[in-house]
Amino acid sequence: MEGEGGAREAGSGIPRVDPYGFERPEDFDYVSYEEFFSRYLVILTRRAIKWSKLLKGNNRIQKSLKVKRYIRKGIPNEHRAQIWMIVSGAQANMEQNPGYYNKLLEGEKSDMLVEAIKTDYYSPAMMGLKTDQEVLGELVRKKVPAVAELMDRHGVMWTLIVSRWFICLFIDILPVETVLRIWDCLFYEGSKIIFRVALALIKQHQAFILEATNLPDICDKFKQITRGTFVTECHTFMQGQSRWCWLQSSWHWVPLPGTRTIGWLRRSGTWIWRSAPSLLVVPLLRWGMGPVLGHSC
Repeated sequence: MEGEGGAREAGSGIPRVDPYGFERPEDFDYVSYEEFFSRYLVILTRRAIKWSKLLKGNNRIQKSLKVKRYIRKGIPNEHRAQIWMIVSGAQANMEQNPGYYNKLLEGEKSDMLVEAIKTDYYSPAMMGLKTDQEVLGELVRKKVPAVAELMDRHGVMWTLIVSRWFICLFIDILPVETVLRIWDCLFYEGSKIIFRVALALIKQHQAFILEATNLPDICDKFKQITRGTFVTECHTFMQGQSRWCWLQSSWHWVPLPGTRTIGWLRRSGTWIWRSAPSLLVVPLLRWGMGPVLGHSC
């Protein structure tokens, strides 16, 4: 059947292409999604009213516990573009540098500018991506040790499992409404949200993952945990991942003097040296720093 939204699944009022322009996969569960969205629409309407009262026609908001709480509960679509621009700092940068983007587009390509824009996630060596995957591995070792032991026993590297989670920020991995809720928090709270989401997925499905008996089975289990009701029910999912907020309050970024990308993350006496190719466990008790999880540069 055809409608304003284009081709629709037979027997369903849901278009094959979602409101954001993404084509739904062949195995998309239209029935479960329709049931979910009928409930979620009520939440969206309630949140839209609250956000309208908060903004009151103003495009300025100050960071606060109230704003953080509102963002964690979801930004309605009609306000999302505006709020992302504000909380990410993009709006302020644009206003402080009027016309700068157009000047860059009109000017000659500068290799120095391109290198400055690149992050260590998307550089040829992908140091930032590799490092964050190792950090996730250490967090899993502390919080879900049975899964870490399974990975070690079968020699499975985290890069094989979660590269797309990190590099794509869960787009095309989780349902789009869930991804947008993750990005709401990402723009406000920073990249720690990616670790929270990854840990929530692994912790929730620990028993299922532990059923794996070989490497292909492990890969398949991790693919399956990004589908189903748990991740489709984005409001419940985001409330659940907030249980991992210890990442926010207990990890501290301590930049090293004279460096641009290297620094220390600290939690409960454990230090992680960020931005490097491989994770090394180095005892530095003699330095009075406790155990150190370091990266060689």
